[in-house]
Amino acid sequence: MPIILNEHHSSGFSLNWTVDKVLYQQKSDFQQVAIVELQEMGRALVLDNIIQVTVKDEFVYNEMITHVPLFTHPAPEKVLIIGGGDGGAAREAAKHESVKQVDMCEIDEKVIEACREYLPETSVSYDHPKVNVITKDGVQFIKDNPNTYDVIIIDSSDPIGPAVELFGKDFYHNVYNALKEDGIFVCQSESLFLHQNLIKKVYDTISKLYPITKVYTATTPTYPGFLWGYTMGSKKYDPYDRMDAEKQDLQTKYYNHDIFKACFALPNFIKEVLESNK
Repeated sequence: MPIILNEHHSSGFSLNWTVDKVLYQQKSDFQQVAIVELQEMGRALVLDNIIQVTVKDEFVYNEMITHVPLFTHPAPEKVLIIGGGDGGAAREAAKHESVKQVDMCEIDEKVIEACREYLPETSVSYDHPKVNVITKDGVQFIKDNPNTYDVIIIDSSDPIGPAVELFGKDFYHNVYNALKEDGIFVCQSESLFLHQNLIKKVYDTISKLYPITKVYTATTPTYPGFLWGYTMGSKKYDPYDRMDAEKQDLQTKYYNHDIFKACFALPNFIKEVLESNK
């Protein structure tokens, strides 16, 4: 008999999902980890009762958080993913010819265990020769690896539980130091409709560190509000200068060169949020 997963986001907003089957459920040292079969979206990774990825639309998020910064950088070789335990971002990063090494640092071994067993669509990257799966605290790992990476992707869950530190000023400073002199950083920035204060806070913090800071968007049905934000900080390369760059023929479902050009176009209400003095 189907059950209802109530995904609570605020006192006034929740999402209900019909679950046909619970395939995996374990309490880790950090959070509740589950894999469920959703009636509409297929298999999904759920952390602390919040859906992280579903097989029906994971490609949107994973392609956008990965290919936009990797195509902004002209020749990325070393990529670090903090979080991203489902493996989808690593799968996408490994597609780039110039990329020689993808380090995926996931704090929770239970996430890797669950995804390896039940989400082969994304966890296929675990066994890619370019990918190193590291089970460590990403906050400490960043501190221990200065001036190392061309691109750093913060593929975190919502800013609660083990992901709280991944949205702090100190962490962003350490990310900056872990990048090479022409490095690029990107993080997911939550819903453009529901989390405008967070988007503004992240944008302001990153823009104080990087000479080039951009917010871009993609529509992802699984996530609350659908329209999802990403914030990118670049030490040297402006994505606007890469609009006509030579394109690799990657196998993708959502991302293409036209999407790259379009994703930086922001609606006026978000421009107003970013430009406000609050």
